[in-house]
Amino acid sequence: METTTLTVDERYLEAAAAGELDAVKAALADGADKDAVDREEATAILRAARGGHLDVVRALIAAGVDIDAQDQTCFNPFIHGCIHNDLELVKTMVDAGCDLKRLTRFGGNGLTPAAEKGHVEVVRYLLENTRINVNLTNTLGWTALIEAIILNDGGPVAQEIVTLLLRHGAKPGMTDERGVTPLELARKHGHTEIAAIIERHIAAS
Repeated sequence: METTTLTVDERYLEAAAAGELDAVKAALADGADKDAVDREEATAILRAARGGHLDVVRALIAAGVDIDAQDQTCFNPFIHGCIHNDLELVKTMVDAGCDLKRLTRFGGNGLTPAAEKGHVEVVRYLLENTRINVNLTNTLGWTALIEAIILNDGGPVAQEIVTLLLRHGAKPGMTDERGVTPLELARKHGHTEIAAIIERHIAAS
């Protein structure tokens, strides 16, 4: 039976995905391209991040890999952490100087999906510790504030995220693609508490 021998780059990528730090280091010592990608253009650091292998992620950062490179679906470690509520990964990437302007496949930044999915601590961390664009409009015509309103249930988590966004500069006058304001959207979706939060913010501004 014929066996397939992996190239050094393939060994490197597989080791990163499996969280095998010693094997990652050995592959690099054997000449693996530190920025090698798989068929979906995922880098070793992204593969390690997807597996939750922060020790490998940190080692690859120290090795000088491209931390911002995105795969075919626009994922990189920072975007992955924001979408999947991995606060430690998000902090690690921010500390490493990741590009906060890299966008998801829907044209949002890392804050957008975090707000949409109710990842309060990721939202809080990004707003309090970075200069990520809180008013970015994605390809659907929605800001993080709008996503937090229309893609959530209006409950306590969504209310906290809306409060955080407004406190950190989200503009309640920025409309959706049809010219509807966040306040109108909150009312339309029956999110009375969120509507009240927005009304109080506008009144205090």
